Amino acid sequence: MEVLNSFMTWIFKNRIGQIENFKKNPIQVQDTTFFELIEAGKNTEFGKEFGFAKIKHYDDFARQVPILDYEGIKPYIDKTMRGTQNVLWNTTIEWFAKSSGTTSSRSKYIPVTTESLEDCHYSGGKDMVSLYIANNPDSRLFAGKSLTIGGTLEKNPLNPQGSARAGDISAVIMQNLPIWAQFVRTPSLETALMSEWEAKIEKMARETMNEDVTCIAGVPTWTVVLMQRILEIKKAKNILEVWPNLEVFFHGAVAFGPYRSLFKELIPSEKMRYVETYNASEGFFGIQDKPNSEELLLLLDYGIFYEFIPMEDWEKEDPNVVPLAGVEIGKNYALVISTNGGLWRYKIGDTVKFTSTKPYRFKISGRTKHFINAFGEEVIVENAEKAIQYAAEHTGATISNFTAAPVYFDTSGSKGAHEWLIEFHKEPIDQDQFNLLLDQHLREVNSDYDAKRHKDLALVAPIIHTAPHGIFEMWLGKKGKLGGQHKIPRLSNSREYLDEILNLKEEIKIPKQ
Repeated sequence: MEVLNSFMTWIFKNRIGQIENFKKNPIQVQDTTFFELIEAGKNTEFGKEFGFAKIKHYDDFARQVPILDYEGIKPYIDKTMRGTQNVLWNTTIEWFAKSSGTTSSRSKYIPVTTESLEDCHYSGGKDMVSLYIANNPDSRLFAGKSLTIGGTLEKNPLNPQGSARAGDISAVIMQNLPIWAQFVRTPSLETALMSEWEAKIEKMARETMNEDVTCIAGVPTWTVVLMQRILEIKKAKNILEVWPNLEVFFHGAVAFGPYRSLFKELIPSEKMRYVETYNASEGFFGIQDKPNSEELLLLLDYGIFYEFIPMEDWEKEDPNVVPLAGVEIGKNYALVISTNGGLWRYKIGDTVKFTSTKPYRFKISGRTKHFINAFGEEVIVENAEKAIQYAAEHTGATISNFTAAPVYFDTSGSKGAHEWLIEFHKEPIDQDQFNLLLDQHLREVNSDYDAKRHKDLALVAPIIHTAPHGIFEMWLGKKGKLGGQHKIPRLSNSREYLDEILNLKEEIKIPKQ
């Protein structure tokens, strides 16, 4: 494996020159990407509808093509899923990435083209490794195995007899990996793509616990569940007793801060490295390219053209939209992308804040909608409102206000959960039934939440408190925010608001329920 490690390290180092090129010439690289995308899309149904053939400059594009959310682009995607080609992109589309979070639908399906797989998702994985090796020349990454936790695949729901398939982007990527990449990873592809998560975690634990794992790539949630199961089987105190050569965890999808102390408990080594990535079903957008920095390098030669909406314009009917050259440091922007996956001026739902423009580095600042995404569950406010309304209607309750936040994993091995505080105008006939129905309906409207709740693997049933009448207004009053447009977020990844109101509840001598 030492020969392989030396050879693979040399191969990946060769990409650094290309990364330096887009760091030094970002606008030129984005201009090239823009015109390549327009050329590829001009004879598609979408391109003809919006006059791509007449687009000579970015201003033409901005004037002719509307900004779209998922509901706006969904008819084109649905038509593609039913088997019609050349709708959004000029090559055959046979894969769709399934996710949720930015739409009121239970799941959304994002086209994955050959170009987006090769030039975006795979390039992101390669650059992630290239930058890591450049920053850590002593790495022995390829002397062992890379552990990756994939999602699942399913038939195309709009054309189940067709050849196209759908699934988590991680599963789509794994299914199409080249042979050399399969050789250096664990567990087997068959195990990694299993659909039943309890059986999958068990089989993964037993397949990987005797491998020499040097690297883990995945979402923190499932990684913690897997490591905890391995420690149970091996009766080990920490994961380094199982994988002594583990050196890096490449993570993404959820904020890592709440997990950091737990990972230090599971992997008690000052030499362990953590690298953040920003990859989604829609594309691979950023990588932490500097050690000990929370900034991400914006990836500019991946077949993605970026635009940005200042958050103060977000809800305007005709918002100000700027290309990369127009962004300002420290300003909060909603991300808009046009991609080699057939997405055009698509609002992904994330917000970013630039920390540098030479090169372009940024931090993920949040979402355009209130949400909880502490475990990869991507619960948006529409999901929560549907679930709470359903539970109220079936138990004779009416709701005045609510807020919810995550209960994170801790070092004792406890599972995560969502904690709710609900102010009822009229209380439910049966509180236990209300709690059960809220959880069940949330699982029905959000497939990612359902996957995390499956057999309590990552999330246990929600913790629900009832609030005394007027406590939300009381809290706003104490903050000097009563009246006007001020309101508490109904969903938040931070526990700040929930904890403060629960503490206020205790102060006024009303115990938590």
